[in-house]
Amino acid sequence: MVKDIRIGIIGLGTVGSGVLEILRNKQDKIAQEIGARLVVTVACDRDPAREAVAAAGGARSFTTDARAVVSHPDVDIVVELIGGLEPAFSFMREALENGKHVVTANKEVISQKGQELFDTAAKTKRDIFFEASVGGGIPILRPLKEVLVGNDFSVVAGIVNGTTNYILTAMQQEGLSFDEALAQAQEKGYAEPDPTADIEGDDAAAKIAILASIAFNSRVTKPMVYKEGISRLTSADMTYAAELGYGIKLIAYARQVDGEIITFVRPALVRKDHPLASVNGVYNAIFVEGDACGQLMFFGEGAGSLAAGSSVVGDLVQVARNILFGSTGSIGCTCFRDLRVRPIEEIEGRYYILLRAADRPGVLARTAGCFAEENVSIASVIQKESNGAEADIVFMTHWCPERNLRAALAKIAELDVVSSIVNILMVLED
Repeated sequence: MVKDIRIGIIGLGTVGSGVLEILRNKQDKIAQEIGARLVVTVACDRDPAREAVAAAGGARSFTTDARAVVSHPDVDIVVELIGGLEPAFSFMREALENGKHVVTANKEVISQKGQELFDTAAKTKRDIFFEASVGGGIPILRPLKEVLVGNDFSVVAGIVNGTTNYILTAMQQEGLSFDEALAQAQEKGYAEPDPTADIEGDDAAAKIAILASIAFNSRVTKPMVYKEGISRLTSADMTYAAELGYGIKLIAYARQVDGEIITFVRPALVRKDHPLASVNGVYNAIFVEGDACGQLMFFGEGAGSLAAGSSVVGDLVQVARNILFGSTGSIGCTCFRDLRVRPIEEIEGRYYILLRAADRPGVLARTAGCFAEENVSIASVIQKESNGAEADIVFMTHWCPERNLRAALAKIAELDVVSSIVNILMVLED
């Protein structure tokens, strides 16, 4: 007899519909591989019109009441796919307390309230898996947590938001302005009508918090991650970066240094020969470095119905195997360390600064003097063509503390010859 593993799905949007499609099309294959059928007992969405999606996907019943799913007597695994912090967190906690296992793609909950869920899962000896919360269709969390567990990781970084990567690629390759590239991304369905979470780095901050927590075995929550978005980037930045031999990418970054963690999300100059520089369009890539495995890069589609759905189904299969062999709850929270996360002012790096200033003698000397007063050494200066009254000036610094750079720029902003500090970007050196 083949056992039925009973599933309840909350949320039938992009990812939820993809999960249903994969489960329907691969049911026989999965049953042969694990010796159990994955059966969707109940599917839930607040939109009653999605009952048709549930029926087409093979769900046995439909409801608009999520709590009916988390307390359903014929559900072994609850799949949460509605996103956001609440009520998703409450649904998952209640499911675990009711003896259900949980699979989710929710980066907000895991990056902010994950510890509470892991503690609840440990008490109830239930599984909570969340592979799709970071890389969408890219498997990264289980490799870090299981396959590569014999490594001490020094770096985990990458491009983890397809919307911003598409926008930056369009700006770089097509010469579009930020607003033009965003509009194009929205027309193609790659950006939401309200793209704030993507373009301001909020989405990527949640993802790097999860990655850093697993890689460094120390809890990093989303509020600990310094973030900057891409909305201030200009066509001029793209042009000047290219002239210097760089592209610009939104980088989610975490490094372990001297028993502390450096982490941020910010647009950065990336050398054209760096592997991340060639990751374009909606594709994502995550780079890790371990003492045993060396350098690895995970590449693929970071989002989409079937891509993210495949990661959710992978988690469902793993939970089903654990149920069949009585090993549920065997891999819980691995954050057994308590490392300090450095404030952004304490990190060091190289920087690109674009100023717009009066085109007259003495301007370079006055701005350079502000850098010198704060011990910021300049590696190169390029003054671009003038429009008659003003000129763009590009500075590249040597390594310096970010605190010093900010102090210098505060002084420069007060100069009567400087009309604006257009952008400050970090240079990704490794």
